[in-house]
Amino acid sequence: MRPPGPGTRPSVRAGFDNRSSRRKVLSFDALSLARTDQTLTVMERLTSHRVVNIADLRRLAQGRLPRVVFDYIDGGAEDEITLRENSRAYDAVTLRPRCAVAIPNCDLRTRVLGATLELPLLLGPVGSTRMFYPHGEAVAARAAGDAGTVYTLSTLSGSTLEEVKAASTGPVWYQLYLVGGHDVARATIERARVAGFSALVVTIDTPVAGLRERDLRNGTKALLTRRVWSMLPFVPQFLARPRWLAGFLADGGLMTFPNVVLPDGPMPYADVGTALDQSVVCWQDLRWIREAWKGPIVVKGVHTGEDARRAVVEGADAIVVSNHGGRQLDGVAPSLRVLPEVVAAVNGQTEILVDGGIRRGSDIVKALCLGARAVLVGRAYAYGLAAGGGAGVARAIEILRTDLVRTLKLLGCPSLAELDRSFVDLPMDWPAASRSRASPATTG
Repeated sequence: MRPPGPGTRPSVRAGFDNRSSRRKVLSFDALSLARTDQTLTVMERLTSHRVVNIADLRRLAQGRLPRVVFDYIDGGAEDEITLRENSRAYDAVTLRPRCAVAIPNCDLRTRVLGATLELPLLLGPVGSTRMFYPHGEAVAARAAGDAGTVYTLSTLSGSTLEEVKAASTGPVWYQLYLVGGHDVARATIERARVAGFSALVVTIDTPVAGLRERDLRNGTKALLTRRVWSMLPFVPQFLARPRWLAGFLADGGLMTFPNVVLPDGPMPYADVGTALDQSVVCWQDLRWIREAWKGPIVVKGVHTGEDARRAVVEGADAIVVSNHGGRQLDGVAPSLRVLPEVVAAVNGQTEILVDGGIRRGSDIVKALCLGARAVLVGRAYAYGLAAGGGAGVARAIEILRTDLVRTLKLLGCPSLAELDRSFVDLPMDWPAASRSRASPATTG
């Protein structure tokens, strides 16, 4: 087994229905209800002493997935500088506890876009999760609902909007790319509205796909040509994971994108770089998107105060401070470092979320102290999904929840609403290093 990838810190961090009628797939209900010996073994393994943090789930995911699929989750753009720095930024922020304080219970609830969540942790959009585990999107959505939080479905997913919404008992958001053009996007927006999705997440940081070098080395483009001689050098990585391969084939094999319905049917799975090149989201697009959606809009991919202010002007109900998990422009600042700049720029005019590099409950605490209302995680739950399906996602959420409670008690803070900048110290070279005693942004 390879050592932790470049997105990790030693021993702790990691990284982060309408299918064609010609394809025979297992139903989600059958998969969710099946309690085989193998499933029980997975659940026992996930709850044992062998899985105590997100890095352990990463290790299990690496052992179960073909290299090309694992590196799709784990990798970043170019030299993966931003991927690494997203996690290291949390290491650089230190905590300031209040000791000799008895806290029997901690209140983890917060409100995001008017909905009360049981914890300040949302599952962010991750594309192609059906490749990680059969019906991966629906499986993860069910785990999010059980935990009392949000699941966000990516445009580039292998499960339908309707299946995913039906799987969750909690709020479900839809992340929008404009692949296929405006008319295709409008049709999908209407499907999301009818299905009961509660917010639309518009990603603005993908004018082109980032250069993800691991994908190239692992043969992603060659494999998607479907030409035997081009694919052949990369086939052994699949044969080395027979259990994953059996599940992948039983789930229908290479998926389509059933929520991107083109004139000739669902968009086939292919290199999405060309599709993204032709579907850039610009600020003026938010106007017609708002007319089509008529619900809360979250703008994801904000890196600077200038873009945050523009998002407010364009009517964003929430902003996600995000660099796409280090998968787009390499060399941008880590999300946590730019969070205070964005908080200051919007000055309470919209809700602020953040993602990137979160692997510990203490990371969540640090983000909330710096002004985020809640965080989104991607790789953290994707590792769990790849390691053990719904049980793995539930384990990832539980690890972060337990970490969060423990951190709050050690800080001497009984609730999220009382977190503020007085609980953290920032590195002196950060622009926002002067500590503020301002009111927390997590109330409301």
